[in-house]
This record gives sequence, structure tokens and C-alpha cells, in this order.
Amino acid sequence: MITVSICEDEAYFMAELNKLMGEYCDSRKIHASVVTFSDGEKLLASGQMSDIILMDIKLPGNNGMEIVRHLRKCGSDSQVIFITAFQKYVFQAFDLDAVHYILKPVSAEKLFSALDKAIKRIASNSRKTLLITNGTSASRVPLKDILYCEAMNHQITVHTATEQIQFFGTLDAVQEKLDNRFFRCHRSYIVNMNHVIDKQLGSATMEGGDHILIARRKQQEFTQRLLEVCRKGLI
Repeated sequence: MITVSICEDEAYFMAELNKLMGEYCDSRKIHASVVTFSDGEKLLASGQMSDIILMDIKLPGNNGMEIVRHLRKCGSDSQVIFITAFQKYVFQAFDLDAVHYILKPVSAEKLFSALDKAIKRIASNSRKTLLITNGTSASRVPLKDILYCEAMNHQITVHTATEQIQFFGTLDAVQEKLDNRFFRCHRSYIVNMNHVIDKQLGSATMEGGDHILIARRKQQEFTQRLLEVCRKGLI
């Protein structure tokens, strides 16, 4: 099942997007949970971490661009489709890695095409891997399977549920190859937030029972990221 947020302040367009979203899911045989918001602040306050966001730009309070920029800074990898009456924001939209930029009024053809692209991106993200080289050998580990990465004595250990893979390198170099589901919580640890099962003062418990240190200055951000993952319900 995918989660979808529609952020639109005009009731007519909100209803129309909701209707088109239902038609799309029926036509593609997709199960979706759709939540609607009349402004961006309500979306942020909800903690909703959606797979797809249909985002208007002109909204009460902060505009849609500002809302998505905030979500990106918080680690959101939602697939965003901007829907607006204004052409002028198109380049800003793609700076935020938007899937598409659709001008109102919205046709089923244009929206369905954009949603197809978003679904493909979601599927692609689930197939991402980390390439590990060690001497003359190389292996790929699916990102979704990585619990955490640990650095000790110039050696990196990638922990999964079934194995520990060791190689020489730096955690900084590994971090550049990971995506937004990972969080650098300590100079020696990067964790996959989807595999955190508990947090205590100064540490986190991972699936499998390992305890990971959390730096003092990272405590608040770690807690926020964990709440976002829990609200999304995809752990």
C-alpha cells in the first residue's frame, strides 16, 4: 500500500484530486491511503511521511515550495507532484527533485502519467544497493537490508540481519552512497531509521538487539526522525 497526501486549499480542486486519485488506483490496481490537508502547516504538524505528495504552491501561510523544502531538510524522500496555476515556479520545483509540475486545471491523463513516474521511482528506491569493494572482490547489499554501518580503526562494518561485511574505508565515504532513510547519529555510526525499534538516552536499539550510540548533539534530531518514521508506519 502507498500513502498519499493531497495539500490543496481550494475545496473544489481538493475534491477533484481526491476523485482522480481514486480513479488512478482503481485503474492500476493499487491500494492507497489518501490524506488531505488544506495548508502546508497542517501537513507538517501531522507528521505524515507520504510516499507521494500532490502539492499546491499558493497556500495560506508558507507556500508549497517552502513546505517541501522543509520536508527535504528533515530527510523526506516523498515523491512530490506540484499542482498549481502558476508557471513561474517550475525551475524551483525540479531543484526540489519534484516528479512533475502540472498546471491547473488537471487532466486525468497528465496526473496519471505523473503518478506512474512517481510509482516507478518508489519501486526503484526499494532496489537501491550499496556497492562494497574489498581488494579484488565486490558485492552489492540492498539498502533496505542494512541495519547500520559502524566505523572502527579505519575499518567499516556493514551490519545486516544475516551478516557483517567488513572493508577499509571511511564513514563519510559510505554516507555519500546512502539515501534519506539513513541517519548519521554518531561519528562512528550511521543507522537505517527503518530498523530502529527503541531509543534511550544516548543510545538506540536496532532490530536484532544491537545498541548504537547517539551523540548528544544528535539526540533531538534523531528523536524527530524516529517519530516521522513511526508515523509513516513503514518500519
